[in-house]
Amino acid sequence: MSTQKDPLADVGELNYEQARDQLVDIVSRLETGGISLEESITLWERGEALAKRCEQWLEGAKERLDAARKAREE
Repeated sequence: MSTQKDPLADVGELNYEQARDQLVDIVSRLETGGISLEESITLWERGEALAKRCEQWLEGAKERLDAARKAREE
């Protein structure tokens, strides 16, 4: 195993835009090809984590909007 830094370590600290931008970059790199299988797997794993982080942000935003709408109706 390599001693490289964990590629998923900082994902939880990213805001939505940062995670989305990194995800777009990863998709582009994977689609372009020309990288090793190991790097492809590492990128895919990070992409999965970034997608999950984006979903968390979007779900949080939805909950905030729902709460604001509910408060307005009361």
